Formats: sequence, structure tokens, C-alpha cells
Amino acid sequence: MPNFTEDTEEEPKLKYERLTNGVTEILQKDAASCMTVHDKFLALGTHFGKVYLLDIQGNVTQKFEISSVKINQISLDESGDHVGICSEDGKVVALHPQFSKSNNKQFVTGGNKLLLYERNWLNRWKTSVLHEGEGNITNVKWTANLIAWANNVGVKIYDICSKQRITNVLRDNTSLRPDMYPCSLCWKDNTTLIIGWGSSVKVCICVVKERDPTQMRDLPSRYVEIVSAFETEFFISGLAPLADQLVTLYYVKESSETRPRLDIIQPLAEGCEEISSDALTVRNFQENQCRDYRLEHSEGESLFYIISPKDIVVAKERDQDDHIDWLLEKKKYEEALMAAEISFKNIKRHDVQKIGMAYINHLVERGDYDAAARKCQKVLGKNMDLWENEVYRFKTIGQLKAISQYLPRGDLRLRPAIYEMILHEFLKTDYEGFATLIREWPGELYNNMAIVQAVNEHLKKDPTNSMLLTTLAELYTYDQRYDRALEIYLKLRHKDVYQLIHKHNLFSSIKDKIVLLMDFDKEKAVDMLLDNEDKISMDKVVEELKDRPELLHVYLHKLFKRDHHKGQKYHERQISLYAEFDRPNLLPFLRESMHCPLEKALEICQQRHFVEETVFLLSRMGNCRHALQMIMEELADVDKAIEFAKEQDDRELWEDLISYSIDKPPFITGLLNNIGTHVDPILLIHRIKEGMEIPNLRDSLVKILQDYNLQILLREGCKKILVADSLSLLQRMHRTQKRGVRVDGKQILLHSNFDPLSLKKKKRNVYFLYYESFYCNICSAKRRGPGSGILEMKK
Repeated sequence: MPNFTEDTEEEPKLKYERLTNGVTEILQKDAASCMTVHDKFLALGTHFGKVYLLDIQGNVTQKFEISSVKINQISLDESGDHVGICSEDGKVVALHPQFSKSNNKQFVTGGNKLLLYERNWLNRWKTSVLHEGEGNITNVKWTANLIAWANNVGVKIYDICSKQRITNVLRDNTSLRPDMYPCSLCWKDNTTLIIGWGSSVKVCICVVKERDPTQMRDLPSRYVEIVSAFETEFFISGLAPLADQLVTLYYVKESSETRPRLDIIQPLAEGCEEISSDALTVRNFQENQCRDYRLEHSEGESLFYIISPKDIVVAKERDQDDHIDWLLEKKKYEEALMAAEISFKNIKRHDVQKIGMAYINHLVERGDYDAAARKCQKVLGKNMDLWENEVYRFKTIGQLKAISQYLPRGDLRLRPAIYEMILHEFLKTDYEGFATLIREWPGELYNNMAIVQAVNEHLKKDPTNSMLLTTLAELYTYDQRYDRALEIYLKLRHKDVYQLIHKHNLFSSIKDKIVLLMDFDKEKAVDMLLDNEDKISMDKVVEELKDRPELLHVYLHKLFKRDHHKGQKYHERQISLYAEFDRPNLLPFLRESMHCPLEKALEICQQRHFVEETVFLLSRMGNCRHALQMIMEELADVDKAIEFAKEQDDRELWEDLISYSIDKPPFITGLLNNIGTHVDPILLIHRIKEGMEIPNLRDSLVKILQDYNLQILLREGCKKILVADSLSLLQRMHRTQKRGVRVDGKQILLHSNFDPLSLKKKKRNVYFLYYESFYCNICSAKRRGPGSGILEMKK
């Protein structure tokens, strides 16, 4: 497509193409003077007085030789069946839009007068003068019932229905010659007129006037409101509507090299806003004047025809394909791809994948290989041939690493050879990248054995490479050779060894590797062994760990914590293990174990001089006095001795404790502070030698007195509670005894000489009252302490 506009960074709103075919031949010999546009065809007038009917592509369908002078204006009705043509001798013409209808056979012509031609009922033409006396009429346009025309003074609008002139819009710049800078008129719709004259633009709306019927009848029924008026920078050669905007054709008079401009502007109340501006390169533009240009538009679609003497250019709104063309031309490939993806249903000349390939090529040429590879995932889609071509291209430029992470790896897959080629490339240059691909790629993408063999070849050169060994273990896992993978993981002390064992149930393979597992991570190993006792027995574990007592202790300790009875046969062995490796947990073990041989434990503890443990064992075996003696002599801890005596609650132990402490003032202080609630402190105080200096004696005595007072208060409080409870129970019993017994007429009194009053005298006698199948046994109250009594009811 020829370029009619200057190259700018801003995307144009319109696209242009030259009207060729028959038009080219016409304009080589003649020059265009005017043109009118119908949805179905074009009508072109020339300087030599000819009129050509053209199709939309510019092919000549009919030719009329009208005059020997320039055709000034051509008018068509809406049907396109009738054409009004006017040359220099008649100036301008306009047909009624509905001329094809019998009742609308009207047209106007303009010269020095505006004449209305109407066909009467005799089929003759009647002529009426609508206006005269203001110079030549240079332009006339008819829409619906309104006729607009321009003369030297301004623009007039006439209502054909009311046969009245509505308004007169004066010309702003009267210094311009009307023949050199003619007025441009364009009806946007049936009520909106656009006027362009010189550098002035006005948008007028014909409004129906609301008036009182009593007003003068000869006043116009409409008036014109100018909704927008503004000045432009250049001279106007033509106007056309584009939705709520205007397309303006400007004649730029700055130099002989200045080209005409086609602008899209947004009219405002007091000005306008330029939306786009294109300078047009039309043939022989250097020789043209403002009056040589015309702008016509097709109402059916947004087509604008720029007519000049030697060229006709068609402007149309750019579609999405044009937008993508411009983006590609400006190398904005990403935006072009996005636009194509959004409008893929509407584009006709472009293909999303081809645009994507152009973008990938651009990125590769620019050296942005990672971005190019990333776009492959989106652009190539499911086209396997394109994928393989791109992989080989990336290999050629040495960038297989870039495309590796974006290759298809789901349901859509390439040939295994492609993946193997990339893995071999990584294996040569990047062990870490190779390991990453092995982790990320499913094992089904490539020949596992071939890759295993390649890794083993590399390990011959570097047998201790942990990354290669780890990767080899993963390959063995994919190939379900779990025993080989387990050996490598154990050798490397890899964290995934436990996951591998659990996932693939490899417990039978680790029965002879328990020590290795424990050396790697004791906690995880023990938890795994205890959780899977049904697969690896406790006895097997103990057998494997017999030469590693520190590991055996960890295992048995966790076993004991889970279940105090499950490993009872190993409790005797655990005593020495705790004593050797974990003394802080020995005493809790001795306390909680019910299966520990006490004599063996006592022997071990005495050998190692574990006093606390020995004291516990002695007390548990019943030798409390020896235990207390050890506390006093070995530990010299009076508080612990007192606590021990409290636990045993044995008076003889307290006597022994007092006897041992009586010549030790610090011990006496401890006893005085704690003995009051268990032993009468007088026994201790009487046995203290006179003159002995006892630390904090005063405080200890005060505490004894406070403890004694507290005991007295507690006893008095308990007594008050007891009395209150006794009184409450007595009152309850009294209320119970006072309750009556329901008696009715059916009751039979067995003792005829029964006297109720005699109950007061004969307290020990028992009387029986029968009522049907129930009887009540009323017994005298039996004394059970002060005020107590019992009432027994029997069925």
C-alpha cells in the first residue's frame, strides 16, 4: 500500500489507498473537479465536462459527456437512480433526497439565484426563486426537508415544508475570496449542519421551536443553535462527520512543498481537540489551491474520499489488521501479539502464530534468548514440528539451556531424542542444571538407561561428585531400582533416604543398614523403626545395635517413652545404658519402670556412686532408714531429708532425722522451719542443747507459732462447719418427722383400741396401718447422737 502520510511515532487513525483502475487513466488525460459518493457507486466529474460512474474499486461503468466546461457539482438522490449535474454555467445543484418518489420531484440550482424546480400535476416543471441578491451561490446541500446553501454573505437554511427561511449564518472572514476559498457544507444528519469556511468551523443544529398558537403564524417553526464554533490553523477544503468527531481536509498555505492535511478533531463548545493529523502526498499537490480539493464521504461506511485534480485518495478507519501492521512495522512485536490474541476472531490478514514466530525471531536476533524461549511455550502451542525446529535452532546458536525449561512435558511431548540431546548438553557443561532437569522432567520423557549410562561414564572421571551421585540415585528411583538408589542415598547421607524407604516400602532392604541410618539421623531413624515394628522387629534392631550401645540406648529410650511395657525384657540392660549415656533420665526410668530388677539397679548405682538413684532404690526396697542416712551423710541436704521423711510419713524416720540433726545447727533450722506440721516441735526444742547457736532461730520459732496458730484457726473453722452441718441435718430430720401421712376411708384399723395419743407414752411400741397392698412401718426414733433419728418406710 502506498504511503500517503509522514512517518510518525504515533499510530494514525486512518489508512489510505489511491483509487486506481479506471480513475488512473481518466486523470492522466483529464482532471477531477468534483465527486459524489453513493453506497453502490461513485460519480466523478472532470474539468472537461465529463461524468463517469465508477464502482467502489474505481472501474468505469458509465461515461457521460455533459458539457465542454468543468463539472461543478453532482447530486444524487438516496436511491442512486437520479443524478443532478451542474457545470460552470449553472454553478451548483442538489436533488431532493427522495427524488425517486413521485411527490418529491424537486431540485434546486444555484447561480446568482437559488431556484427551486418542482414538477406539477401536469408533469411540467415549476420554478420558484428561494433567494437572490447576495451574490453567487457556491454550494448547496439538501437533506430531508432542509436546504442549506452558501453565498458571498453567509449560509442560509430553508425549510421546504413551511416554505420559510430559518436562519442566516454570516461568513466570519470576509477578506477571503469566496471563489478561492469556497464554503464546505455537510449534513451530519437531518438536523445537524457542519459549515467550514476559510479557517472557521461551525456546527449548527436546527431545533423545532415551541410557541404559543396565538403567536404570529408567519414566524419560522425552527431556529438554528450553534453548538460549536472554532478557528483552525489552516484553510478548510472539506468536512465530513465521523461519529461525534469531524474529519477535516485542510489546505496548508505555507510553501509550495506543503501538502494537504487530513485531521480528525473533536468539536467542543468553545474550541476543538485534535485527535490525529496526517499530511497527504497526493499527485501534483504543489500546483493545487484550496478550491481544488474536495472531501466526500460514504454514509454507509466510514470511507472518506480526498479529491484533487490529479489524484483521488480513499481514507478509511484502521481495523485491527492495520493496527497490527503498524505495530509490526514499529517492531512492537509483543503488543502486536497481544492485539492479535485479543482480536483473533476479527483479524483477517494476520495469524497469531505467525506474529508470535516473528516476535521470537526478533528476540533471538536481539540476543534475548530466555525471553524468546519463554515465548515459544505460548506461541508454538501443540505444533510439534515448530517445537523441534526451534529446539534445533537454539542448539545451533548454543542456547539449548535457555529453551530447556520451557519444553512440553505433559500430555504433549516431543520425541525422546530431543530431551536426551538437551540432557547430554547439560551433562557436559552444567551438572547443577542437569540435576535440576532430572528432578523436574518426568522419567518417561527420555530413555532412562541411556542417561544412566552417560552419568556413570562421568562418575568414572569424578567418582565422589555428590551432585552426580544424587542425580544417579534419582534416575535409579525413576527406573524402580530402589536398592541401588538407597545405597547411594545412604552413602551420601541424603535427607531423602527416609522418604524413599517409606514411599517404596524398602524396609526389607535396610535390615542390615540400621547402624548407617542411625549414624545419619538418629531421631528420624528411631521414629521410622518404631513406626514400622511389624516390618523390622524390635529384637532385630537390638541385635543390629548391640555393638553400638549409644545408638541402642537412643532406640530403647524412645521405645520406653512410647510404651513402658513393650521392651520390658531390655529394662535390665537399659539401667547400665542410662547410667553410661543418659544419667538425667535414669531416675525417671527407675520411677516409671515396673520391670526393672531393683537389686541390679542398686548395684550399678552404688558402683557409680549415684546417690539420688540409690536413695530411691533403697526406699523402694523398704530400707528407708538407710536411704535417709545416705541423704544426710552423702548429700547433707536437710531439705531433701525432710521431704523424704514427709513422703514416707514414718515417726521413726523423724526420730532418726532429729537425732542426726540435733548437733548440727543448720539442720536444726531446717527442721524447725518444716517439722511443725508433722511432728510436735516441742520434742525437737527440748533436745536442743543450751547455749547452742542456731542460725535464724527467732524466725524459725515465729514460723512455728504461726503454723500453730494456723492449725488452731483451721480446727476452729472445722468445728464451726461441723456444728452448722449438724444443726442443718437435725432441722432436716425434724421436718421429715413432722410430715403427715395421707389416710382415706378405705384404710382398715386392725387394733380397735388404738389410741393415737398413746404414741407419746409408748415410745418403744410398733403399730401397723394397712392400706390395700401397702403398709407403713413407723418406728420410734433410735438415738444416734444428739437429736438424731430414723424414719423407715417399707413396701
